[in-house]
Amino acid sequence: MQFDTLIANGTVVFPDQGLANCDIGVRDGKFAAIMERGAGKGAAKTIIDATGRHVFPGLIDAHLHFGFGEPITEYTTETVYAAQGGFSTVIGYFLNNESYGGVFEREINHAKPRAHVDFAFHFSTANEEHVAKLESYVRDYGVTSFKYFMNFKGEEGRYLGLDGTDDGYLYALLKEAARIGGVIVVLHTENIEIVNRIRREMQAAGKNTLRDWTFSKPPFTEAESCVRAMYFAEHHGATIYIPHLSSRMALDEVRKWRRRYDKVYVETCPHYLTHTLDSDLGTVGKANPPFKTQDDVDALWEGMADGAVDLIASDHVPRKVATKHKPLWQASQGFPGTATILPVLLHEGYHKKRLTLQRVAQLVTSAPARIFGLKDKGDIRVGLDADVAVVDLDLERKVVAAELGSYSDYSIYDGWTFKGWPRLTMVRGQVVMQDGKIVGAPGWGRYIRR
Repeated sequence: MQFDTLIANGTVVFPDQGLANCDIGVRDGKFAAIMERGAGKGAAKTIIDATGRHVFPGLIDAHLHFGFGEPITEYTTETVYAAQGGFSTVIGYFLNNESYGGVFEREINHAKPRAHVDFAFHFSTANEEHVAKLESYVRDYGVTSFKYFMNFKGEEGRYLGLDGTDDGYLYALLKEAARIGGVIVVLHTENIEIVNRIRREMQAAGKNTLRDWTFSKPPFTEAESCVRAMYFAEHHGATIYIPHLSSRMALDEVRKWRRRYDKVYVETCPHYLTHTLDSDLGTVGKANPPFKTQDDVDALWEGMADGAVDLIASDHVPRKVATKHKPLWQASQGFPGTATILPVLLHEGYHKKRLTLQRVAQLVTSAPARIFGLKDKGDIRVGLDADVAVVDLDLERKVVAAELGSYSDYSIYDGWTFKGWPRLTMVRGQVVMQDGKIVGAPGWGRYIRR
């Protein structure tokens, strides 16, 4: 047999070439041929009939968090959850005040026997040792992206068990990243001094609703920090990535700044495309950044369509819903989201004519692969890893958190019906999810050096 698997009769969604009716041959975990329909008939051990369906490259979630709920078994549950959503690769963030040598070894040992999909890591920087060892993290572990929280300054950082940094630290971090080259600094943009002042005033006044959470972090606090982040980056020639951008004001500043400095990437998240400060979720809807207005939602859809927003990722946090059922200021932030990214993009984007299928593919395949150096991922091309998501654009399915497999026990989309879901997820030639059932063994997922 020429191929191990033939994916036949589907419409392939190429991120850079558009749609084409063709068959795909897979051998030894790689894409081996892209052919006219019927050309590979009889030349494969296994045939996946994709008639009436669309074949995307395996999806990539570049922003999720391991360890917020159950630090070991999450490598099983959250990669099951990813596979349910058509994702073949995830990149998880870690925030530690210790050296990442020990962290890396510990997490790899947890992940290797459990992961269903391929995975990579981002390291967050929080002390002087992290800057000093930045180059060794790239060399020794293949980690090329490092996060810095602009809001974890001084006392805010020390409260979280970190050293407590400042703008001088950010300056040094970006300088070192630029010197090394090929490194991306991920910057959480938030002016915490302003936020703290507003928050104290609101707490003193007894404010405690989801709208109040939004008002405690107005768009200015995100936009102003974006400007400062880009100015610092330009000074050193560093490449930066702004995660979970949530407001028109911040996106407008990025648009203006890119006219003079273009080493800036922007991510948004699905919840900023579907929810506003008027959502009826209560403390379950607490995220950072918070939900904004409908105008901000519209701006982000516009930005995804015209390229101002480079990609979409989940900021997935797999805590239990009980951590949300607390007074506003004590409730946990964030929520699970990987498995519902594609249904959001298809139902709210493609079916409502906000996005083309090609643009959807770019946002969750080629863009994260290119930006984060996943050289064997993000496209359907001979020689790349045979990662695919076979998608039924017409499948209508109600979101039921318990069916998706996360350690978390809820979804902000519980009860919503989306049109457009993955039917099959393949990772390096192996089917790991089919028709809502996990069929791949834990431990198939591999760590990806970048």
